[in-house]
Amino acid sequence: MTSDLQNRNNLKAFFQDEYHSLKAYTKSRIDDTADRDAEDIIQDVALKILSRPENSSPIDNIAGFVYNSIRNKIVDLMRSKRKEINVENEMENRLIEFTVLFYGKSDNSYSEAMKSELKKAIINLKPDYRNIIRAIDFEGFTYRELSSETGIPEGTLMSRRHRAIAILHKELETKKEFSN
Repeated sequence: MTSDLQNRNNLKAFFQDEYHSLKAYTKSRIDDTADRDAEDIIQDVALKILSRPENSSPIDNIAGFVYNSIRNKIVDLMRSKRKEINVENEMENRLIEFTVLFYGKSDNSYSEAMKSELKKAIINLKPDYRNIIRAIDFEGFTYRELSSETGIPEGTLMSRRHRAIAILHKELETKKEFSN
């Protein structure tokens, strides 16, 4: 038991003593990105290391272990960022498809203005309506999946989406009339 306690104390002491060095190392590895924070990465790594099970093997080379853990965390973040970019592109494509739903044509003659108005209209919906549109039309949930996740009956979800689309259609029709 003392070795577990000693290991934990050594880790805490290392993080306290070497925090500025860890921060500099982390910043040097992510300096090309403005959306990541070195302190957040260090805190995530520290939390994960310090919350290891007590019966896990002791860490012989604390510095090497921590620096490798930080490097691995940065690699994981870089990989997940690529996936997020693809998700953003997918959401943009779904927004275009959703816009076509209201126009009934795909000539994209109003696409930028219409996408902007559609985004505003979705944001202005009541939270229940906004959430159902986001989940079904943009995140790709089925009614069954959403129902099991939220506990709301499928029929209620369908009704909310139908009402939300009716509200959006009415809102966008008036915008379309003003633009013509």
